[in-house]
Amino acid sequence: MKEKYIQSLGIVLIICYGFFILWLYWAEPKNLVEVSTKAKETIENTTTKGQIIIGTYEVDAAKFGDGLKAFRAENYVAARSFFENADPERRDAKTQFYIAYSFYRQGFGKLYNDDELFKKGLEETNRLLTLDKNFKADDADLKMKTPAELKNEFEEGLRLTAEDFNPLKLTRERK
Repeated sequence: MKEKYIQSLGIVLIICYGFFILWLYWAEPKNLVEVSTKAKETIENTTTKGQIIIGTYEVDAAKFGDGLKAFRAENYVAARSFFENADPERRDAKTQFYIAYSFYRQGFGKLYNDDELFKKGLEETNRLLTLDKNFKADDADLKMKTPAELKNEFEEGLRLTAEDFNPLKLTRERK
């Protein structure tokens, strides 16, 4: 082998080793099992970022389907978890709509709404509006189809009015 090839290979190995040492300091693994877990997470994150850059990012259909099953079974905490895992970069409008809708469904109450859940849902809806303000859900089971309707429900639910003390409010239906 020529001397310049050996030198080039040495430089590449030194750079790779340097990146490995920097990654160890950044990831701070406590044991060897954690090293592989952190490495896997780093590779997945890098892959996802690369997909976004080249325009091939897609939602994990299996996890989205599991989230939809949990959503329809009214297990909204599990549904949100599945949806968040299906779309880790929060780039898919449909997935984000279901996350916001799950906050609405879980926070809705006959007597009063859960303000914390409604605030989180409003944040998710605002994020969704920045992604796609013209989004419209195609799910026939949902009574609200657009982020604007959902945002209106969250804002009305957070507002304290005289209507909140109306006893006929007990007959209202969740959307």
